[in-house]
Amino acid sequence: MTTVDIPAGWPATEEAARAVQDELRDRVVLDEPGPPPGTGRVTGVDVAYDDERDIVAAAAVVLDAATLEVVAEATAVGRISFPYVPGLLAFREIPTVLAALEALPRPPGLVVCDGYGLAHPRRFGLASHLGVLTGLPTIGVAKNPFTFTYDDPGAPRGSASPLLAGEDEVGRALRTRAGVKPVFVSVGHRVTLDDACAHTLALTPRFRLPETTRRADALCRGALQEAIARH
Repeated sequence: MTTVDIPAGWPATEEAARAVQDELRDRVVLDEPGPPPGTGRVTGVDVAYDDERDIVAAAAVVLDAATLEVVAEATAVGRISFPYVPGLLAFREIPTVLAALEALPRPPGLVVCDGYGLAHPRRFGLASHLGVLTGLPTIGVAKNPFTFTYDDPGAPRGSASPLLAGEDEVGRALRTRAGVKPVFVSVGHRVTLDDACAHTLALTPRFRLPETTRRADALCRGALQEAIARH
């Protein structure tokens, strides 16, 4: 497990964080297809917090994209680096997530975030932020639609409908299990929306949420409990 300090110069105010978003947002790449779904490696990242103790734990879990077997994993813990502000959650998570990714013994391939990319009020959620900083292809797969609207997709697995900000499609509601509530997929960086949905379906053979998210969630929760015990 890696221990992380808050980076020097990390934004401390909402104004400073929004300025960083404005600076980095123009670097998002939207015209690359990304790796073919079901090939190479795919990595899930997730975080868990204990606000009372000022601890955040992040996990990165690498899967073989074809078999969905775990091939590597890493965790990092540190202090919470930003207060809770809707739309700025990436600033609470990025330092520890980056440390977990950097601790992996092999390249992560595509990175799947438990959250948003372009489906974000400022079109720059965690998946986009992480993609721009690392240069990795990234997608966001969220559990709810945030502030956006959508029509319920068809009941069969693989059905999808646009996730809309007004008339703009910022992602898709995607049915990963027949008759079960959809997940909400958005592009982070260097992946098309069609391929982001294809990756998500490849990662959900049995459950609503991607295996990457399920594995990373369990690992970061365990890392948080370990950190609390040491604290």
